[in-house]
Amino acid sequence: MLRNRRRLGAWLLAAVVLVVVLVLYDADRTGVGDPKAAPSATPSATLPGTAAPAPTTAAPSPSATPSPPAPPGTGGPSPSASACTSPGACGYPDANSTGPRIALERHDTGNMSVKKDGTVIKGWDIRGSLDIYANDVTIIDSRITSTNWWGVNLRPGFSGLKVLHTTITAVPGKGPDNGGVNYAVSNMGGSSIEVGWCDISVFGNALSMGQGNLHDNYVHDLVAFRNQGGEWQHIDAVISGGGNKGRLTIRHNTLLNATPVDKGATAAVGLFADTGVVSSVVVEDNWLAGGAYALYGGGPGATGIQVTGNVFSTQYHPASGAYGPVTAWNAGGAGNVWKDNRMSDGRPVEPAS
Repeated sequence: MLRNRRRLGAWLLAAVVLVVVLVLYDADRTGVGDPKAAPSATPSATLPGTAAPAPTTAAPSPSATPSPPAPPGTGGPSPSASACTSPGACGYPDANSTGPRIALERHDTGNMSVKKDGTVIKGWDIRGSLDIYANDVTIIDSRITSTNWWGVNLRPGFSGLKVLHTTITAVPGKGPDNGGVNYAVSNMGGSSIEVGWCDISVFGNALSMGQGNLHDNYVHDLVAFRNQGGEWQHIDAVISGGGNKGRLTIRHNTLLNATPVDKGATAAVGLFADTGVVSSVVVEDNWLAGGAYALYGGGPGATGIQVTGNVFSTQYHPASGAYGPVTAWNAGGAGNVWKDNRMSDGRPVEPAS
């Protein structure tokens, strides 16, 4: 009897030891009791279109990494403004949201003149250029590959041109200006034209006009060239020479100018008083990057210039342009408004006084 009791006690003791070992093993496996294994109470935020950051064991102190100095023309960090990583990730036009939406049919037009009012060109893959001598012409869902001075040009005395959902490009080294090509869309007329949802590249001065409605376009990969005078051609995503009689609206475009300054880079948006006073221009909600300055604001006599809600990207230069985000801004001009413009890293942008 005594022997059986001893044997039973030994079995009970062994069972207790086994239970204790299993509990300790399970606690170690699940991280219970280990503060380092506990998940963070605050998840990391990620920007649209970016990957989630890799987990870290300890967050750095807010004071451990000082903020970088603000480039010329920018203020200090803005806690309420979020950073933007790229045009597409932040809702601005790119290759995915511009250009033709349908299959195209090849047309070797050469340098074609359009002379019939109301002409609609749709679904064409054009090898050549279009010179418009007619009213209310629409070019839509097409592609133009030019070796002429322009891709599309509206002649004086005509109006109503629309260029929509179209890719406009050129063949580098094959243009008439010492191998260069000058204007993707040129408005030589005295009335507004519309250019929207277009993918534009290569041309030196991509969108050239004093009046028009330029919206939702992607201008990129402009190509520098020496003109017939042997000088580097000035390169701009949008250029206006002043003296305009109507309004120029530049809204919700991606305007990139990666050209080096020593090869002719001027601006993402260049408002110049070359042929008259600059007036009545809206530059709103665009992604601007590159040039000597990203924006030339019209100069001392400019009036009615509204620059609001734009993102000045640091993708080519820390200050957006090589020398800064903006120059030639006339703060005292009648109707001139500068509001809610910021760098892509969130810092506010103010023109030099």
